[in-house]
Amino acid sequence: MEISNYIILTDQQLVTLAHDGDAVAFETLFNRYRDGIYKLYLNRTGGNRDDADDLLQETFIKVFLNLGKYDTAFTFGQWIYTIARNTFIDFMRKRRDDLQIDTSPAGGTAYINPPSHEATPEERVINNQNGKQLENHLSHMTPRYRRLIELRFFKEYSYEEIAAELDIPLGTVKTQIHRARTQLCKLIVESGIL
Repeated sequence: MEISNYIILTDQQLVTLAHDGDAVAFETLFNRYRDGIYKLYLNRTGGNRDDADDLLQETFIKVFLNLGKYDTAFTFGQWIYTIARNTFIDFMRKRRDDLQIDTSPAGGTAYINPPSHEATPEERVINNQNGKQLENHLSHMTPRYRRLIELRFFKEYSYEEIAAELDIPLGTVKTQIHRARTQLCKLIVESGIL
């Protein structure tokens, strides 16, 4: 196939070809999403081009290695931006672990290029979709476990507050939250999202 023919293919068609080993198809996908993801990384790293370049490269390595896991129920753009977001989160965690954070003269912590806390438009779409999926999974949980997940992770109750709210022992709360998490993870895995 000539290179000009790749440009008119849909993302899903390109993914199929790339998964079958077509390097030009993967390069076409890369070219479609490179600039948007790169700008996202530049914004999030405070304009650090070296970090943005590294993150972009890591993102597309992950995309290439995981093409077989791409679920066509989602747009390719949603999928790739999820990978990009998670790559950035991992990068920031590693940076926090690797860097010695200086203390400001006032005794507080000084941060180097703190990430923006505002979601990008792409992240808002992904978060909305993830929220709907989570609501669906929660609706399939047993009512008691669903209540525990809601109290612990949505209302951010402590274990002690949950014990008082539900009038059950603290040890029971911890055990049941563990079981609730396990049930939720099982529902997520069975749905094929992970």
